[in-house]
Amino acid sequence: MSSSPSNDKASSSIDKEKLSTEIVTVEYVAPSPSVDHKKVLRKLDLRLIPTVCILYLFCGLDLSNIANAEVAGMGTDLHFTGVQFNLCIALTLSGLLPGVTYYLSAWYPKFAQAKRIGLMYSGVSLAGGFGGLLAYIIQDKMDGLGGLAGWSWIFLCEGLLTVIIAIILFFSMYDYPENATFLTDAEKAWLLETLKLDSAAGSKKFKREFIIQAIKEPKAYLFASLFFLSAIPGASFSTFLPTIINGMGFSSTNAQILTIPQHVASCISTLFVSYLSDKKHFRGPLILAWCPVAILGYALLIATRTLAAQYIGSVLVLGGLVPCVAMQLSWTGGNFAGELKRAVVIGMVLGFGNLGGRVSGSYVMSAVAIVTLRMLNKKKIAQCERDGLTLADEDAFAELGDRSPLYRYTL
Repeated sequence: MSSSPSNDKASSSIDKEKLSTEIVTVEYVAPSPSVDHKKVLRKLDLRLIPTVCILYLFCGLDLSNIANAEVAGMGTDLHFTGVQFNLCIALTLSGLLPGVTYYLSAWYPKFAQAKRIGLMYSGVSLAGGFGGLLAYIIQDKMDGLGGLAGWSWIFLCEGLLTVIIAIILFFSMYDYPENATFLTDAEKAWLLETLKLDSAAGSKKFKREFIIQAIKEPKAYLFASLFFLSAIPGASFSTFLPTIINGMGFSSTNAQILTIPQHVASCISTLFVSYLSDKKHFRGPLILAWCPVAILGYALLIATRTLAAQYIGSVLVLGGLVPCVAMQLSWTGGNFAGELKRAVVIGMVLGFGNLGGRVSGSYVMSAVAIVTLRMLNKKKIAQCERDGLTLADEDAFAELGDRSPLYRYTL
């Protein structure tokens, strides 16, 4: 049955109204009245999040292993230089974070990404706290056992567990939403349609031109600069936290256990900020709001000589940095359309971020990113209104990805 002209006119009016908004966030797209989108997301959470969280938790555990082993005497025994130690840390971190960020952004709509990425990233905090406790026990009880130093046992016990977990998860992870056998046909249709609208029907084809698009994309370097200026302070502070606590005058053994409160604080703050981000449908403003927490922490560490104030400062630094990095991951994953282009950009952003950074610069670049994305959205809105474009025209711009006039950036 063909639709009436009045219905077509009303539908067109609704489409234009959606496109005229500053931020388009798809909260519910149901091809069938029987689909409960919350139930679909719960199914995704049950199948995907435990696997991703376990995977990243053990990556974080391995990262904390290096820091804890360094305090336990690894650097002295192996005659490590600072560069060699930093290289080891980079090879722990290099591949997994871009992969899991892309993985979650390929499965979850924009409005649901921050919570899940935040939950995954908070696993680093849990790993840091748990790793410190475990390292404390291993160093205290196993140092000298079998002729091996305590730091060697830290790697043997925790590293072997990581290898076993990785083998198991290799056979249990799902790949793409199109192959989600745990969803009904109607649920899968809703998910695919929502993801399609999120990306303005961006192409999923593997073409060299999409890689070139990513490399030439100015926004990619904007986000790379932002990540460059914040990710490394978070990773480095977490990595060297046992050394920092040790430098406050605590013994190496006690320094392990005294890293737990910082990681607990960062875990709680990350979960809170990521939940708020999805609820309010923005990322950048929360980064601007949370960076000062870390800056205050650094000020206490640098400008005070009181042990209690410095220790509180260390809690604030990690509690302020980690949520900001989690927000940047979801912000990046949600602002590039076309699966190949998104994958390349995420790799570029996180790879560039591993070179180093400063939290104060991150604050400035977050503000620049918000202003830039707002301006780009206004240009797209003006083009749609000028050319009479609606959501019905999305397939005509599929090859453009996030450059499509129908695509809206998340602030």
